This record gives sequence, structure tokens and C-alpha cells, in this order.
Amino acid sequence: MTVSTRLLIRHARILQPNGEFLIGDVEVCDRQIVQVAPEIRISLPDGEDPTHQEIDATGLTLLPGVIDPQVHFREPGLEYKEDLFTASCACAKGGVTSFLEMPNTKPLTTTQAALDDKLRRAAEKCLVNYGFFIGATAEGLPDLIAAHPTPGIKIFMGSMHGALLVDQEAALEKIFAMGDRLIAVHAEDQERIRQRREQFAGITDRAIHSQIQDNQAALLATQLALKLSKKYQRRLHILHLSTAEEADLLRQDKPAWVTAEVTPQHLLLNTSAYETIGSFAQMNPPLRSPHDNEVLWQALKDGVIDFIATDHAPHTLEEKAQDYPNTPSGMPGVETSLPLMLTQAMQGRCTVAQVANWMSTAVAQAYGIPSKGAIAPGYDADLVLVDLETYRPVLREELQTKCGWSSFEGWNLTGYPVVTIVGGQIVYDRGKLNTAVRGQALRFDSLGDR
Repeated sequence: MTVSTRLLIRHARILQPNGEFLIGDVEVCDRQIVQVAPEIRISLPDGEDPTHQEIDATGLTLLPGVIDPQVHFREPGLEYKEDLFTASCACAKGGVTSFLEMPNTKPLTTTQAALDDKLRRAAEKCLVNYGFFIGATAEGLPDLIAAHPTPGIKIFMGSMHGALLVDQEAALEKIFAMGDRLIAVHAEDQERIRQRREQFAGITDRAIHSQIQDNQAALLATQLALKLSKKYQRRLHILHLSTAEEADLLRQDKPAWVTAEVTPQHLLLNTSAYETIGSFAQMNPPLRSPHDNEVLWQALKDGVIDFIATDHAPHTLEEKAQDYPNTPSGMPGVETSLPLMLTQAMQGRCTVAQVANWMSTAVAQAYGIPSKGAIAPGYDADLVLVDLETYRPVLREELQTKCGWSSFEGWNLTGYPVVTIVGGQIVYDRGKLNTAVRGQALRFDSLGDR
């Protein structure tokens, strides 16, 4: 006989699906939300029965749990940087209740066997829900069509080496012509990057990174991906859009089956960060100009860009301390993304409802993830209670990510998670993680329906 678990969240400021707020209660039974109301009259034993819990959320705001659709969690093969357990602890602390992880691990996630291995590892280790992309190679393996479950095919069009680099149009076209599964692209033109590496060879100033992998490199690749997507009516997602030129392109020409994302760092950091945080500013695609920041913000608010991802990509402090160009590109992000964006909302740059849409609802819709992204009866109880009143700085010593640093260290933020709930279970509560909680493998339904 299965024992039901019940959770009651009382007196929260609840974000409703219509974008308005309700001061009230949420009842959760097992993994699902069963009731949302101004007052729910149920008396739950407090502290005596572990299957019944109650949270007093007075003064806190309840949002759908964040779905981070682009992360690099380094397992298997690169666990010295991060692993699925440490990364999912960081997710829980950051209000991220589900993630989609990328295929550039060792071995590469290019086969059903490699995908199955990741799913097995995640089931054993992950405190939050999970999904894993299948990686494309120039050979166009049959697993690209058949692998299951996966949110889609990841193509590195540039800034990659080895088997995952697919930079020739003929090879790309073969993949776009095969099947109907969503294709997510890292859009940078490898040939332009190669040429500019030669042009700027010998320069060790880290800021040169943004000139080597410049706006034009990004635009050329996005133009090609868009052309192939239109030719084959293929569901396309453009990862970490970073330039004004790409945003302007999509504003003029964005078919209904195309989506795009932006990272908090491409909204909030620019090339001036090289002077202040050095290699912690280095990522792919690189940081851009303040003008790019502004155009990306406007595109996000206008719906040209659909949602937000972190591109969480940790490296050790020792690796980041190397001289350019030997420093690896990438930065962690799952612990800071929600407070970063909620701080922007509290400063008037957007609304809390927009942040929740960009970081949860729109992601669930784009990837066909059922029962996620809203606080309503029948939806999964993946939730986060945040404090929008208190500000405090990002501190290195408080981070859960194994790499132990943040590009936003010292930033004074609000909207930090107080309680994170995954599948109706409290996984993070006022600074403490419940490492016994386990998330579930995500489902991806109707990806072609838009």
C-alpha cells in the first residue's frame, strides 16, 4: 500500500497562470498540486507525521520551479569540475527544479547507451528533475532519430573540436533533413573563428576573445541554421543568443517553429567585465557590448527571444587562472540565475511574472514538458518560495557548485530561494539541503507542435 504525502503551503504570494498574484494557500498531494485558494481549511499534524508537512510562507512569493534548458554538468568523465550530485545541489539552492544537460561529456552523449548511462546516474544522484540532449556528429548517427527520452539534438556549429563539431553545411543539411526532432544549435561560424584566431594570434589580453569569436561569427551561423530550418520546416532552437545582429534577424524573420534563448550573463555583463573579473568573464559565445545587452533585453521583452538559460559550464579555479588562450570558456550559473533576474524585476526592468515565464513556463512549452511551469491544480509540485525583500551579496563560500566561484561574486541580489520543492518534496529549506530527495526523468511531448 502506497502512503500519500501531503504538503500545505500557507499565506504565500502565489503567482497564478494569468500573471496575477494571489495571497493564499497551495495544497500538494504526492507529486501534484491539488488546490490553490485564498484559504485551504485542512489541519495537518505538525512535525509528527513525515508524510504531512506545512510551510508558513508569510512574506514570501511562490513561483513555478525554474527549468534551466542548457547546462553542462560534466558527468561522466569530467567530474573534477562538477558532477550530477553537486550540480543538482546547486540547482536546488538556486530554485532550479529541472534541467536539460548537454552532450559534451566523456564519453560524448551520441548514442542510446550513453544517454541511458546518464539517465541511470541521474536517477541515483540528482535532487532535481533531469533531461539530456543527444549530440550530433558529422556522421549523423541513427541514434539522433531514435534516442529516447531526449529534448532534442544538440549541434555545435563552432567553438568546439572533435566529433561534436559539425561545421560543414552538407553535414548540417543532412541532420536537418533527417527526422523531425528538435535541433538546438550553438551558433558560431567555425571558419570565421579559425581565421580570426590566426589574425589575432599571440595576443594574450583576455578581451580579445570577444573579437576572435565576434558578432559576425554568431550571425553567420544563425543565418545558416535559420536557412536550413526553413528549408526543411525543422523545429529549431537557437541556444544562448548573444548579439544584436541575431536578435534583429529574428525580429524580421522568425518562423513559428523557431525559438531562442538568452543567458543572464549576456543580458547583464559585457566586454568591460574582462577588466574587473578577468577569465571569469570568458565564455562561448563571448560577452558582447553594452549595445548588445540593450538589444537582447528588448528582444526578450518583445518575445523575439523566448526564454532564459544559464549555460552553466564550470571549470576549476586552476583552469581559469591560466593565461589566454589556454583558459577554458564557461561559467557556473544555476545558483544565481533566479536572483539575478528577480533583482532586475525589482529594479523595474521587467516583472516577476515575466521572469517566471522566461525561466519556467515558456521553457516547458517549447520543449513539450508536460505538467510543468505553472502553479495550478494538476501541475507537478515543482515550486520555489523566494524572498523579494532581503538583499545580500553573492558569496563564494556559500556556493554549492563544485567549482566554487561565480562571475557575479559580490553582486547584491534579492529573490534568493528560501524553499525549493521538487515533486512535492522539500529539497532546500532555508539554507539546508535534503539530499535524500530524488528528481525524475523529464518527458518531452509534442515537440513539433507550435
